[in-house]
Amino acid sequence: MNSMLAEPGPLQRFVAELLTAEGGLVEAIEPEGLEAVVPPSLQQALGVPELCRLGFGATLPEAAARVGIESDWLERCGRAMGERGRWSRRVLDASAGLGDAEAALGHELALDNATFRLVAARPAWTRYPVFDLRYTAISDEKRDGVLRCIVNLATGALPDAVLERITPWLDDAEIPGSSPETGAVPPDDWVLPPDWERARVLDVLRRAVPPRLALALAPFERGLRRRLARDQDRLHAYHNDLYREAMRRAAGAVESDPMFQREQLRISAIGREYRAKLDDLGHKYALRVALEWIRTLELVMPVVRLEVLVRRRKAERVVWLDWNRLARRLEPPPCEDSFAPERPRLACDDAVHLVSAGGLAACLGCGKAYCRACHHGGCPKCGRA
Repeated sequence: MNSMLAEPGPLQRFVAELLTAEGGLVEAIEPEGLEAVVPPSLQQALGVPELCRLGFGATLPEAAARVGIESDWLERCGRAMGERGRWSRRVLDASAGLGDAEAALGHELALDNATFRLVAARPAWTRYPVFDLRYTAISDEKRDGVLRCIVNLATGALPDAVLERITPWLDDAEIPGSSPETGAVPPDDWVLPPDWERARVLDVLRRAVPPRLALALAPFERGLRRRLARDQDRLHAYHNDLYREAMRRAAGAVESDPMFQREQLRISAIGREYRAKLDDLGHKYALRVALEWIRTLELVMPVVRLEVLVRRRKAERVVWLDWNRLARRLEPPPCEDSFAPERPRLACDDAVHLVSAGGLAACLGCGKAYCRACHHGGCPKCGRA
């Protein structure tokens, strides 16, 4: 490639690497373009002839087709990629030790209605599948983005804070101390947690994704509500003026007067139109969300596994929590009802399930609080779901 050419952008680099990986011939041209011989395996997927020119900037090379994220080129590249890049694995070697395990546990574990005690702390290895899900939210405006959800296959935790700490490394080509090879494994004397069954993974994601997606879309939804309230106020003010004027005219006429009858009809028509316009606003600002799986990155890394005894009244239970060495954070126990991210956790009386506040909320039917992890079907007293 000519050293005098401008540095290519990320989309141009990606398309060039995709063509080259499939055996195509690529040469950079100015301004911000590629001249390519496209292999047959990519011609149909990308919708281009064997010999083509592609442009990626505001100014196109002569006879070049425009390529940009605002067009359908992302979908074309997705078709060309197929399942490649949908799954990858990295083994991390985070060597930082825990130090005072008991202090870390007391500082980071939040149980509002139970006590706990550290039983043991030992080094271990675990696996974290990181699921990338693309969401598209459409209302009067459109918002899309990527939601990441991480699961610890050893403890079942969904450590959002850990994910937040290590996300900058996930987006880089290199993670400190990582090995990107699919076949890389930790030392032979370490045991990794086994794969979960597909049904279990889907069940966790089904319950864990909605509250996290709601948090991601919260600013967008607040904007929707503000615009909806503004339009509702304008609509109400306009029809209220019409209504008041019609009522004023009707009040000045007797019931037998034709004007009175006309104003009564006008008042009814104003009410019908107002309700119809409100329905139109409801449809305009209705939020529709689509979710699509993009890829799964499996992280394999050493952790410090804490054995913790949790006591609630006369019941007790042992749980295992991991201290993530790379993020230097203790992973909170998962909500065993909804996998909601909110903290703190509460322990139920019977089985010492650790749940979020909603998991021990009062029944809407009889008012009795009960554990949703113990009683998935509904309230044990009145049966209401």
